[in-house]
Amino acid sequence: MAVRPIARMGAEVLKRRAEEVTEFTDPALPALISDMVETMVAAHGVGLAAPQIGVPKRIVMFFVPAGRNNGVDVPLTVMINPVITPLTPETNDDWEACLSVPGLTGKVPRYNSIRYSWQDIHGQRFERTAENFHARVVQHECDHLDGVLYPMRITDLTTLSFVDTLKAEAEAKGEELELDEEGEAAA
Repeated sequence: MAVRPIARMGAEVLKRRAEEVTEFTDPALPALISDMVETMVAAHGVGLAAPQIGVPKRIVMFFVPAGRNNGVDVPLTVMINPVITPLTPETNDDWEACLSVPGLTGKVPRYNSIRYSWQDIHGQRFERTAENFHARVVQHECDHLDGVLYPMRITDLTTLSFVDTLKAEAEAKGEELELDEEGEAAA
């Protein structure tokens, strides 16, 4: 296992659609997933996509702490070839940040409720539904597989900001900014 460098916005691997995983017996697959876990943990992220570590494969992982999901943990989930289906047309805007766009945050519209399916490391298919922050994380990570970074989804570019600037301005006003260290909305 190894912590790998995280590609930053502008890297070619983050601009294109990642390839489907078709060979589940590839001995490199478990090692890649181990490296992704180690890299995500070292970076203090809640999710990571294979393109973010330079591998153009349709693999993402994430977890959702109970504090951001109405008291219910969503354990580490590794998804291969994920597919998202919105369950309603309703969206909401909330702050997002990304390990590939360090220091910045912005308000991004995302579907409130989704169904998503994926394959595990053995090729077995699974399905789950998600709402709110859980749904947001899944949509954010899966966007990486299609060459989309969250700033591309922002509809009001005046919200794209440096996290430290937002925090300093809020502090100067005597306000508390509800963002965590990654620049995402705090629960």
